[in-house]
Amino acid sequence: MEQADIRKATRGLVARLTLVAVGMFGFGFALVPLYDVFCDLTGINGKTGRLDQASAEATQVDESRWVTVEFVANVSSGLPWTFRPDERRIRVHPGEVAETVFFARNTTSVDGVGQAVPSVAPSLAAKYFSKTECFCFSQQPLNAGELKEMPVKFIVDPRLPKDITTITLAYTFFESKQPAAEAEIARTEGSPDSG
Repeated sequence: MEQADIRKATRGLVARLTLVAVGMFGFGFALVPLYDVFCDLTGINGKTGRLDQASAEATQVDESRWVTVEFVANVSSGLPWTFRPDERRIRVHPGEVAETVFFARNTTSVDGVGQAVPSVAPSLAAKYFSKTECFCFSQQPLNAGELKEMPVKFIVDPRLPKDITTITLAYTFFESKQPAAEAEIARTEGSPDSG
């Protein structure tokens, strides 16, 4: 093969590789809004509403109907914690502020930090389910062997379609890679969102 042919082939290869790299970057950039749309449609990743306490308390309560809210707790395989709801289900009137508690325990001899990721089912219910307080709003540091009580306050919007009578709120705790010093600052600040 001649030098000119080799240079031409090399330029063509570089051009194709550059095009592939630009395409991959563009696809990666487009994944963020696509993921947000997917979460909005499915209720995955906690794409529920977040409401301040005053707005939640000002909501008109629909005492003519009941909605059962079920609670599910999971821990990813990489996090050696136990995690459970205090109650498996409660009944609420749409519009009333309700509260429940979850418990997490670090079963190791090493301090750790976890982050809970919520999801709501059925997916349509996600836009009618808002939280005023949740441990999922921030990372949760747990000392070795520590048991932590974590409240969740929520409200089911009275505009929830009448055919939805049961909502499942599920959380999965994952290990956080946040540095321990930052997690300790979050713990000592005692923000209301930290649960």
